[in-house]
Amino acid sequence: MKKKLIIIAAIIVIFIATIILFISPLTKYLVEKYDVEYTGREIKMDLAYVNPFTGYIYFKNIKFYEQNSDSIFLSIKGLSIDVSILKLFSKTYEINLLTLDKPVGYLIEDKKRFNFSDIIEKFSPDKIQDSLKLPVHFNVLNLAIHDGEFHFSEPATPINYFIRKVNFESLGRNWDVDTMNGKLSFLPGTGTGDVRIDFTLNLKTLDYSVATVAHKLDMNLIEQYLKDLMSYGSLSANIDLDLKAKGNLTNTQTINVHGKMAYNDFHFGKNPGEDYASFEKMSVDIKELDPEKNIYFFDSVMLIHPYFKYEQYDYLDNIQHMFGKNGSKVTAVKEDPEKFNLIIEIANYTKELFKNFLRSDYKINSLSVEKGNIQYNDFSLNEKFSGAINPFRIKADSVDNTKSRVKVTLETGIKPFGNLSASVSMNPKDNKDFDLTYKLAKVPAAAFNPYLITYTSFPMDRGVVEMSGNWNVRNDIIQSTNHFLVIDPRVTKRIKKEDTRWIPMPLIMAFIRERGNVIDYNIPITGDLKNPKFHLHDVLMDLLKNIFVKPSTTAYRMEVKNVENEIEKSLSLNWSLRQSTLRSTQEKFVNKIADFLKSDPAANIEVRPFQYVEKEKEYILFFEAKKKYFLSLNNKTFTTDDDSLNIDKLSPKDSVFVKYLDRYTKDSMLFTVQEKCYRLVGASLVNRKYDELVKERERLFLEYFSKNKTDKQVKLLANENTIPFNGFSYFKIKYTGDIPESLMKAYEKLNDLNDETPRDKYQKFRNGKNKRTEQK
Repeated sequence: MKKKLIIIAAIIVIFIATIILFISPLTKYLVEKYDVEYTGREIKMDLAYVNPFTGYIYFKNIKFYEQNSDSIFLSIKGLSIDVSILKLFSKTYEINLLTLDKPVGYLIEDKKRFNFSDIIEKFSPDKIQDSLKLPVHFNVLNLAIHDGEFHFSEPATPINYFIRKVNFESLGRNWDVDTMNGKLSFLPGTGTGDVRIDFTLNLKTLDYSVATVAHKLDMNLIEQYLKDLMSYGSLSANIDLDLKAKGNLTNTQTINVHGKMAYNDFHFGKNPGEDYASFEKMSVDIKELDPEKNIYFFDSVMLIHPYFKYEQYDYLDNIQHMFGKNGSKVTAVKEDPEKFNLIIEIANYTKELFKNFLRSDYKINSLSVEKGNIQYNDFSLNEKFSGAINPFRIKADSVDNTKSRVKVTLETGIKPFGNLSASVSMNPKDNKDFDLTYKLAKVPAAAFNPYLITYTSFPMDRGVVEMSGNWNVRNDIIQSTNHFLVIDPRVTKRIKKEDTRWIPMPLIMAFIRERGNVIDYNIPITGDLKNPKFHLHDVLMDLLKNIFVKPSTTAYRMEVKNVENEIEKSLSLNWSLRQSTLRSTQEKFVNKIADFLKSDPAANIEVRPFQYVEKEKEYILFFEAKKKYFLSLNNKTFTTDDDSLNIDKLSPKDSVFVKYLDRYTKDSMLFTVQEKCYRLVGASLVNRKYDELVKERERLFLEYFSKNKTDKQVKLLANENTIPFNGFSYFKIKYTGDIPESLMKAYEKLNDLNDETPRDKYQKFRNGKNKRTEQK
């Protein structure tokens, strides 16, 4: 009996081993033979192991190919499956274990059709199952992916992105349980960051809950979608997330979110070296966000060091150059039904989430913008205009819809000079109900010379702009007062150039400037926000007053003007842009100082040259580029004095000259005349000509003191690069020891005049202006 049992056992073992030995290669053979017939895909593998008694299946280096292609769709280093054999007899198909070891998959989207769509279509049932048949149960348990890598591409946009080190774990799902949960983690294929996700999903109702944590996740996927919306440009940023959310996949409004998110090191612009917009950090701390219940509660919203640059060109601006005229490229993508763009989808989803924000229960405990910088450059003029609001700070009280009013304040400096402050008190439930108070101060009138030269031919070298006002808006209806003031404006001599409009500014100034040498208007604005009405009664009355009253005060005004000129000419020597010789009045001024030093050996002067480097180089750049064009046009190798005058008068926006630049540069990414001129003449030539100009001015100035042997009483300091308050380069003169008697008398006379009517009421403005002038 014992011998028989041993023989039977041996036969059973041999039988089982034989089955296992032959069924494994047979399985590999059958899979590779009938793969296309049953799956529509070719499948290959190195090894198959099948144990029909334990239900364990293992495929080594299995590869699934694309439909009708030799490209790999999915490759798996090792695929392990553990099937419950006993439960097959109770019509329950249960996979106890499904593990993918080092899978590499490729997901391709082409016009909203994916490279796995054929598999779904092939295995979708042709008709509804007969409800009378006994049910078959499916259990899939213990799902896992180890060290995976998955690629996504969309050739039309194009998009190429992948994630690596993908690890996934889930207990799976029993047939009689609707909910499954799991954990997912991965790293981006390129760039920084890591992501961990814990989720729970009800497969019947599609309700979900998810917890997402990300550290410095690179947003290069977003950049790829952005390129589909613009002609050129780059974007870089990373994101930190610690969010918990629950909702339903079929309804975007059914979502409840809380947690923190922060965008870091955001840079968007023409190229990685030139930003149009950026910020150091934008953080949002969400207490509760539930659009369906109309709840928007935030602990804090903070933006640190935001930067934005807007540039106006001869044709369009920097934003429209990127996104097309009036955003035509964005519109084209939106209107293409075959196009999917993640940025547009995120924007639409965000808009949907916040569409009822003002009518909801909302609260932001802390709202702030710190160290902001907004740059504006206008290249459409005959010369560049630049200005900046920098640094600006926005601070808000607790923004709460339960409060009657919410106050927001703005404080900022204005570059190159000036400051702006504003305060808004608004109804948190109605954005058409607010009060605004603002004040603009200490802005030099000369800052607007690029506009004045282009549209009038007359720049200004003096004047300070101040503006303040109060607005009360209720239900879109405006009641406002606005005070516009310019202290001591002065127009200089006309600049004659082609394509420069001419308006008789000296004559206009005679009408709009009041007796106290100010432009002072109150301009109320009423109506509604869409159609405001400007009331110019004060302006018209002042014009009439100036016509009939000012003539009688001409002698007084001339006295003031002469005294101011005496002081100004004793303290500084102004240089027109590119000027390298002294005018006759300037020669008299320098000789006067030299004579004073000769008469008083104990007196000394200290001279500090302030150079408007940016503007001087721009004028040199234009002249050298126009000179090269002129020589080429006239087939000449040198220029005469008359030629130089003609070159000077030629507008840098002359259509023929611009065409010449375009033919030379042949670069569609050069949007400004300045960029094209630099490409034509080179920065080294401009720098050399500027250095020569500075040295010639210094030599010319010192020459007058060398002639009468007072040069030892003159100390010339180093040049300082600045943006002058008067819009011109100048030499600032400081007297040590005695000062000229004429200057002293002029100071005393001006103080007396400032205390008299009508100048006395503007004394506080002038004191601030004079202090700034002395400092500069």
